[in-house]
Amino acid sequence: MEKQHVHNLIILDESGSMHSIKSQIISGFNETVQSIKGSQKKFPEQEHFISVVSFNDLGNKLLHFIDPVEKLNEIDADLYQPNACTPLFDAIGFSVTKLHQVVKDQQNCNVLVTIMTDGEENASKEYSGKQIKELIEKLKQEKWTFTYIGTDHDVDQIALNLSITNTLIFEKNEAGIKKMFEKDRTSRDVYYSKVQRNEDTKDNFFEE
Repeated sequence: MEKQHVHNLIILDESGSMHSIKSQIISGFNETVQSIKGSQKKFPEQEHFISVVSFNDLGNKLLHFIDPVEKLNEIDADLYQPNACTPLFDAIGFSVTKLHQVVKDQQNCNVLVTIMTDGEENASKEYSGKQIKELIEKLKQEKWTFTYIGTDHDVDQIALNLSITNTLIFEKNEAGIKKMFEKDRTSRDVYYSKVQRNEDTKDNFFEE
């Protein structure tokens, strides 16, 4: 039986305002890496891949691209160095378009996109909010699930403007970030279970 392909795409804000929570983001991200590795073992019928893009207006950094979970590496302070502004729309457009070009013809494929940011768009040059919304709405019809995790801005409204209904707001401190990553990991487990049962995964990602 052909395995279910699950692509985990993480789009991580690396703008200057993230510097104050740099160590907590690195720690939480690395725990998520271990969690995804564990999910591969828990659901042997699934084959997990990960793509990670960090971004600021100095450019997009492709830390992983469709790597099997066995090749997942943790990030450190040398690899993740917050700086500059927040071209959120460009980062989303670049990341999802690049992945879609590879997976668009794959059968039995699910994609989970996690966007993590502490601020609003303020530096994009290639994509508008309208273009990103249209792109997301199109991909949601192709077994793509989008989540938006944020702080220090109107998370629900910004996500809604992009046609994303799965949102998670976190407090910008150690306890808040730890709680956020824990919620994301437990929600991923539910998502992978839904994939296993061929259930709809687009909405209610962070449901209790």
